[in-house]
Amino acid sequence: MITLLHSTNAYLAMKRDVSPSTLIVFPDAKYLRTLLKECAKAFFGEDDKRRCALIEEETFSDCIILPKAGNKLTVEDASYIVDESLLHPVEEEKKLFVLDAFDTASVLVQNKLLKILEEPPQGVYFLLGTSSEGAVLPTVLSRMRKLTVPPFAEEAVLSALDRNHAGEEGLSRAAAASGGVYSLAEELLFGGDNFRIAERLFEGEGLETLSREVEKIKDRGALFAALSLTARDLLFYRTGQERFASLKGENLKRLARSYPEGALLAAARHIQNARREVEFNASLRQAFYTLGLNIQEEKTKWQKLSQ
Repeated sequence: MITLLHSTNAYLAMKRDVSPSTLIVFPDAKYLRTLLKECAKAFFGEDDKRRCALIEEETFSDCIILPKAGNKLTVEDASYIVDESLLHPVEEEKKLFVLDAFDTASVLVQNKLLKILEEPPQGVYFLLGTSSEGAVLPTVLSRMRKLTVPPFAEEAVLSALDRNHAGEEGLSRAAAASGGVYSLAEELLFGGDNFRIAERLFEGEGLETLSREVEKIKDRGALFAALSLTARDLLFYRTGQERFASLKGENLKRLARSYPEGALLAAARHIQNARREVEFNASLRQAFYTLGLNIQEEKTKWQKLSQ
């Protein structure tokens, strides 16, 4: 994973030049904190192994990482940052505040930090990370250098999976479905049930039972990624482009033969619509059930049109 992170424009920018306040937009929330710490090491210089180890442990005196992992920035954190920024660095000539998951900070917290982000004291720098730019106030965005890290190429994700999980079955499948988000690739790699659920959805039997099972799934992103890849590959099989498919198996070939091409194209659209509904807090069980009905309706409609 570190090799992937060191290839990002954010890491390379932190090695080259320094801005008083920088916001990194990275789509992989699971590894955002890891990227921020690698950028902090680049900021201070990676020649000092002791300093890098302390940054990794989040105990280096001149690199203050907030909030605690898994928490949100609080008003108390913001007050501490303002007060601490007025104190001289302990070991270095500069001090860096690393603020993780800034998209989870409330409007009150963001506004409290606004002035110091715009005009940090001399020798004080800020590095903010977010997986969702839309949750950051425009007034904050306008005062910072923004570095947007695009999703990784499928080949890069596959190489990283091969380095970290060599020998596991389904590396190519997970990389193809990940959309360039490494943590999602890992979820897909070890969440084979998602692909089995996708096949059962297209089989169209036991939809109510399947919807109840789906309700228990925690990683909804991995589920919809598996659904999307299955729809795509069924279309590849249906149109004679099997060589491009990431998913293999006789059952997929059989399913593809039972669906007209137009039905599979429509299914892909319905999957994206269901994903958006769930992202806006719709019931996963209900959205999945409706998705299954829509896919079967499209199948019937296109079968009639092709007769």
